[in-house]
Amino acid sequence: MNNASQQLAIGFDIGGTNVRAGLVNDAGEVLATRTMPTADNAADLEESIEKLVAELSPGNNISGVGLAVAGFIDPTCTIVRFAPHLPWRNATVRKNLEERIGMPVRLEHDANSAAWGEARFGAGRKAKDWVFFAIGTGIGATLMSGGEIYRGAFGTAPEFGHLTVVPNGRPCSCGKRGCLERYASGTALPDTAAELRGSYETTLAEDASSEDIVAAARAGDPLAIAVMEDFARWLGLGLAMVVDVLDPELIVLGGGVSRESDLFLDLARKHMHDNIVGAGFRDVAELKVAVLGSQAGMIGAADLARASACVL
Repeated sequence: MNNASQQLAIGFDIGGTNVRAGLVNDAGEVLATRTMPTADNAADLEESIEKLVAELSPGNNISGVGLAVAGFIDPTCTIVRFAPHLPWRNATVRKNLEERIGMPVRLEHDANSAAWGEARFGAGRKAKDWVFFAIGTGIGATLMSGGEIYRGAFGTAPEFGHLTVVPNGRPCSCGKRGCLERYASGTALPDTAAELRGSYETTLAEDASSEDIVAAARAGDPLAIAVMEDFARWLGLGLAMVVDVLDPELIVLGGGVSRESDLFLDLARKHMHDNIVGAGFRDVAELKVAVLGSQAGMIGAADLARASACVL
């Protein structure tokens, strides 16, 4: 199909290291991509977004631009209140970019964007009330209610990664202690390895990274296997809390760690089932892995950008 006959939008995944842009059609297919390093000041970051739009626009009828942002977005999806790895602080990003590029712009939280992508084109297509868990450096999450993104009264819901699971536990970058993401995320794996070291044989170096631990688990290293089992236990307990509170029909696991799901998914599912209220006597959310991979955020942001109004 010729691009000129498709309804196209540009989706951005704005990360702390790189800005990734994709030209996306209305079937959720990424037709072209561009990447630039993330600038360390707001003006340069917005200029780089403008440049990438210009690179992807020639010969294409672009209906809008969507930004998946790792940070707090206001309920009207117009202002980036705070993004820990980006230079925006209470910034009118939507207005600024619309003035720069002359087309509708949509802002969205990165987990919400990925969840929307999965809802439209991936693992959540047939579900109405479900939860998206993005497991990477930390845990991002989205609640889909009635097929729409649920934001809460002030636009920050839900922060499942910062549920306290261990009182006075490991310190978290959010300022609290014992958050779920300090036990069930990529950055949690080295801490768990350090705590369990001495109880298992291992070839892992003391400064082993999360990637090293995953590789060692695949190779049969006893300590690495124990670390992944501990990860699965905490993830399952966290998911059980979500099931007890929200009773979703589906939970979709996304983010970088989900690529290693064969190491933990079955065990996490068992811990989830074993720790819910009424275990064995109720229907329980299906637990699946996301299918759009690292492009979920830009696909979702592009789809949301086809209408410039915020979905409330």
